Amino acid sequence: MDILYIIGGIVTWVLAAAAMLHVIMDNRQPAKTMAWTLVILFLPLAGIVLYLFFGLNTRRQRLVSQRSLDQLSRRSMLSFVDQPDIQVDDSHEQLVELFANQNSSLPFRVHDVGIHADGYSFIHSLLGDIAAARHHIHIDIYIFEDDALGNLVADALIDRARQGVRVRIIFDDVGCWKVPSAFFERMREEGVEIHPFLPVHFPQFTSKANYRNHRKLIVIDGRVGYVGGMNLALRYVKGTGEQSWRDTMLRLTGPIVYSLQRAFFVDWYFVDRTLMTERVYYPPLPAPTADGTAPAADRWNLAQFVTSGPITPYPEIMQGFVRAITAAHRYIYIETPYFLPNEPVLFALKTAALAGVDVCILCPHRSDARFTEWASRSYLREVSQAGARVYLYEAGFLHSKLMVVDDNLSTCGSTNVDFRSFENNFESNIFIYGQDVALRLKQLFLNDLSQSTLLDDVDDWVHPSFPKRLCESLTRMLSPLL
Repeated sequence: MDILYIIGGIVTWVLAAAAMLHVIMDNRQPAKTMAWTLVILFLPLAGIVLYLFFGLNTRRQRLVSQRSLDQLSRRSMLSFVDQPDIQVDDSHEQLVELFANQNSSLPFRVHDVGIHADGYSFIHSLLGDIAAARHHIHIDIYIFEDDALGNLVADALIDRARQGVRVRIIFDDVGCWKVPSAFFERMREEGVEIHPFLPVHFPQFTSKANYRNHRKLIVIDGRVGYVGGMNLALRYVKGTGEQSWRDTMLRLTGPIVYSLQRAFFVDWYFVDRTLMTERVYYPPLPAPTADGTAPAADRWNLAQFVTSGPITPYPEIMQGFVRAITAAHRYIYIETPYFLPNEPVLFALKTAALAGVDVCILCPHRSDARFTEWASRSYLREVSQAGARVYLYEAGFLHSKLMVVDDNLSTCGSTNVDFRSFENNFESNIFIYGQDVALRLKQLFLNDLSQSTLLDDVDDWVHPSFPKRLCESLTRMLSPLL
């Protein structure tokens, strides 16, 4: 028995050494390398298992040839696009160039931006657009829950499928881990096309669990698009427990929907190996006119729909955040449910605050994930000490993900200010250049701010006891892995 115990110990430490060598040789960011090395060193058995499941880098080339596919879908989309006299403001030119070069994301006009700040408003609007669909409905979602709301949406989609509308759905396999297969099978039997994103099954589990499709993207008839932070689940309407749910979803019309459509087709090719390039998916859209007869008041706003993920050469959305933050002159308003910024974003925020820019960050006081809440506290104190204003939302759980800069740039989408969103997840954000939408989202932010408490007034967060500081420090050390 003693011999077996000794042999087991030797094997464990050999495997741990091999795992640590693999971490070091993978040449990832030093903070992440150090975090994984420490986890494996101090918890060899558990650390090896966690690393195999959540830390192992799958070769990006094995997932999808993203760049070549982006170029192909981009050419198909551009053959249907006519945007004469597009002009980009000088203050945004470099950010537009960044996204165009890194993400093949071109600027498009956006005719109308509807802002939905709660689940009731969003679902009511979505069900109306689903009922009006005549050709296709495309949904790319992280969570599609088998609950009262999920079944309500499923019934609406089934009704459209019965009427000959092509309904295609991509759901994240891990995000819907607890959803019974019968829920999706019911829709399949009615003609809805559904695929999981990176399904997780042994032995492939270790290569896929870490890369999740966190996008919330909906396109209807190529004319209406939705992007933001809301999934299709009842808690996004009713909240959880005693907490209400505060979130943001944008409804878009105009040529910008072409860009959303292209992003969906890239993901659809990934799960179905079918490349959709037909003209019918990019319908002619009415163009804004100088005489004021445009479809909506937002007719002159330009926007870029940007995606990012672990298979691309650069973290595009993170780069956009850094560029927008460093270019700010007056203010930067950010709300995010989780604040675990990586070093470039943290450094940019602290630099802006120290340079006199009004940096204001809004997070929930009570998170839905205690571990990430503990890890975020020290980061929030750090930016506060650099001069940023930090507020904690008190009126429920804040799941909204948006940023407004200088009254003329705004972004909203699925991206949290954390390591996972910037580096591991497949995410999507809309970046809108224009005063109208920026001021509306700014007002939404200020409304949320009025229901919040300044961090400096929460003594338990500003002056935590030693056990709490220790807990915060330990979780912060692991934040690159969360």
